[in-house]
Amino acid sequence: MTPVAALPLPKYHQIYLVLREQLAEGRFATGLPGELALAGQFGVARITVRKALGQLAAEGLIERAPGRGTVPRRTSSSAAAAPGKHPVGARPAGRAQLTGLLENIVTMGLATKVRVLACETVPASVAVAEALKLTPGTPVQKAQRVRSTREGPLSLITTHVPAALAQGFGRRELAKKPILILLEEAGVRIGGAVQTISACLADAAAARHLDVRVGSALLAVTRLIHDTRGRPVQWLHGLYRPDRYQYEMQLSRVGSIDAKVWVSKALTAQFH
Repeated sequence: MTPVAALPLPKYHQIYLVLREQLAEGRFATGLPGELALAGQFGVARITVRKALGQLAAEGLIERAPGRGTVPRRTSSSAAAAPGKHPVGARPAGRAQLTGLLENIVTMGLATKVRVLACETVPASVAVAEALKLTPGTPVQKAQRVRSTREGPLSLITTHVPAALAQGFGRRELAKKPILILLEEAGVRIGGAVQTISACLADAAAARHLDVRVGSALLAVTRLIHDTRGRPVQWLHGLYRPDRYQYEMQLSRVGSIDAKVWVSKALTAQFH
């Protein structure tokens, strides 16, 4: 049981914030856990969970129906947050082409220790299928790993790879080599990546694996790797401790002052 972080916010509000983020990520498509289950997950009294759920219901994010339990209500904002969906003419905030960064990602993989939590072949969910341009239900390899430095856990990484590309490696190989190297050894020619960096709050599972308190701030990274033909070959979702991971971009201006266009000249990821 992981206690809620001792932050200046009331406990119910901390739980509300975590659940709100999970709802936005589509984590409860089939319904939220019951009050008792949530109380055990967050290590609080049932009345505290009830107050957090009440706030979510008041904002129209969930619906508590007799016989159905607690279910999310789809809103325009959640629809806009779906992977790959952006308003026409709008550029996704926080997205950047990661030319030249793949070598750095591999270096980080070689310089850290990894513990494989799970590795299995599962049907692709709608979100995973959309990201990898597959039909929902297509077999994909889902792996979850914790990377650590000498100071302790650094990141909790979940990856999805089309099963056809992951036939040559599994749990044992993932514990020894970065997945990009394994993909290249399987004949995949890595071409580049698109990455999104945002922030989120640690839920109970992330808090346990990263040795932080529930409700702690984490860096959330979503990375889509594609081959030289533009075919998606890996979809990654990572949670990083901000006190052990730093992401740096060097920018240079292109065009006149009026253009105000900045391009990335070099990108690095530092960890300690």
